[in-house]
Amino acid sequence: MSLSIVAALIWMLIVNIRAMFPSKDNHWKFAYAMIALGVPILIWVYLDHGLILAAVLLLGAMWVMRWPVIYLSRWIRRKVGQ
Repeated sequence: MSLSIVAALIWMLIVNIRAMFPSKDNHWKFAYAMIALGVPILIWVYLDHGLILAAVLLLGAMWVMRWPVIYLSRWIRRKVGQ
């Protein structure tokens, strides 16, 4: 297994474990940090293994961190609807 895949799996494990614990700010600060770490890891996986595996990991990340994706889609719909 390549280092990029190991980094992506460790990222997913950390995000899943942190999501199990309560937070006063509903995990938003943690989500921002994990997105900032996840994007370079996703690019690294893309460069090492190609688009299909990177897309699978992106879908997995979007599944785990679904609220930032939901808020982003709502914001885009508001901007396009205006």
